[in-house]
Amino acid sequence: MRKSRLEAFSDGVIAILITIMVLELRAPHGADWGALRAVLPSLLSYLMSFVFLGIYWNNHHHLLQATERINGATLWANLHLLFWLSLIPFVTSWMDDSHNAAVPTAAYGVVLLLCALAFTILVRTLLAAHPTKNVRLAEAVGSDRKGKLSLLFYVAAIPLAFVHPTIADALYVGVALVWLVPDSRIESRFRGAAEQESG
Repeated sequence: MRKSRLEAFSDGVIAILITIMVLELRAPHGADWGALRAVLPSLLSYLMSFVFLGIYWNNHHHLLQATERINGATLWANLHLLFWLSLIPFVTSWMDDSHNAAVPTAAYGVVLLLCALAFTILVRTLLAAHPTKNVRLAEAVGSDRKGKLSLLFYVAAIPLAFVHPTIADALYVGVALVWLVPDSRIESRFRGAAEQESG
């Protein structure tokens, strides 16, 4: 089964989710820096969620670049991931409207946790879809230390949101920062593979 339609559909969904989030932003009521300061929390919430969606789009792209084939189980695993990603605009808006109250901040963490678990399921489904070991895919996944660390941060952040939402927000930002640092080993492998395909 070709993976191009899966990639195109996923790209489209993530682009729509980002559009939905930016449409939720409201222009400040005023024309000075003080007016902008009033909407700064909304902009920061949008920025954090935009970064998370960008991280998933980036990793999804790399994952499928290393994939040789997909099957029906992969399609469902991908839809499962897109379902949880589609809730990011909802929890972002809820968290913003509530001024980072404990329950919406914890709910944000629950959605991020379920996105991470869904991505892990997608990875395992892709690995199982290959009758023989796909070395490129296995190397791209590696030991998944970042994925495991992310799950740990989310599990800690959810109850800590009830201690103080800022602690949970700091953990969410910590996860984003971990994923913003690219894996040079994977990048170099994909670059080499792309050069081979074009040559």
